[in-house]
Amino acid sequence: MSVSIGLAAEAPRGRLARRLALMAGAIAAAALLLAGLSWLVMPGAVAPPPRSPFGIGFREAAPAATGLGGWLLAVQSSFSRSLQAAVQALKAGGDGMPLALLGFAYGVFHAAGPGHGKAVIAGYIVAGERTLRRGCALSFAAAMLQAAVAIAIVGIGSLILGATAAALSRAGTLVETASFALVALIGLAVTWRKAGRLAAANPAACGPDCAHIRLDPRAESWRERAGVVLAAGSRPCAGAVLLLVFALSQGVLWAGMLAVLAMALGTALTTTALACLAVFAKTAALRLAGGRGRAGEIALGGLELVAAAFVLVLGLAMLTGLALGIGGA
Repeated sequence: MSVSIGLAAEAPRGRLARRLALMAGAIAAAALLLAGLSWLVMPGAVAPPPRSPFGIGFREAAPAATGLGGWLLAVQSSFSRSLQAAVQALKAGGDGMPLALLGFAYGVFHAAGPGHGKAVIAGYIVAGERTLRRGCALSFAAAMLQAAVAIAIVGIGSLILGATAAALSRAGTLVETASFALVALIGLAVTWRKAGRLAAANPAACGPDCAHIRLDPRAESWRERAGVVLAAGSRPCAGAVLLLVFALSQGVLWAGMLAVLAMALGTALTTTALACLAVFAKTAALRLAGGRGRAGEIALGGLELVAAAFVLVLGLAMLTGLALGIGGA
């Protein structure tokens, strides 16, 4: 009896130790993955990306100036100039439709580049979500939230509060900090939960048909999904802020808002495509795991854990970069 009581008392401690060890390993793997991706996307980046020429806005991660990254940069730069020209043409009495179409196209191409919102959504989907509908809904909601926050910062800050460029810049920094901190918190919560499930799935203590080896397949809570939308979408696109400020300076803020909403639809289209790829990859992994028995379940649980840790590491990296003046992605 005393032996069984001792084992029962040690079991929670042993499971906690396994959980912490799994978290540490997943965080290390995610950090290496993020470092590798950063090297591929921004191999020579040493200087912090600049803020907008109006003195406000958000720093953006810049891909390499060659290859696909260079082409995306060139396309985005061309769209930015075209958007400003369309705003000026609208002020001179032109039509607002070209501005909206340009905003939509800009959103499609901008979302194809590096950005923390896409990484958060993709990482979260791999870590937990398994339905196409929810993955697409997360992408769309995050893109529309980005547009709403950009409009609120520029519209409310400039028109209602009469904020200066310096005040708007400080507000932008606060929004960035809160968004990145939320990314880290969401990643920590999901990593803790995934590590707990994996630590509880101990194949050595089970027989061939043991139910304990199965990782809990329950859907993620709506609170967690709402947190992911806030984390991915509360930091607006720098291009959207710049366009709104330029439209405000030309006296056609309403046109800038229309273009930013169209931009959000374009961003949602690209991020939804990314979400679809993540969901399809997760579905394929689930099918493969189902055919591999307990080993497949454990392998899938490890993949989910690393994906969750990637979100945590991404949030911490962005917070560190913001504190050092490097800017966010």
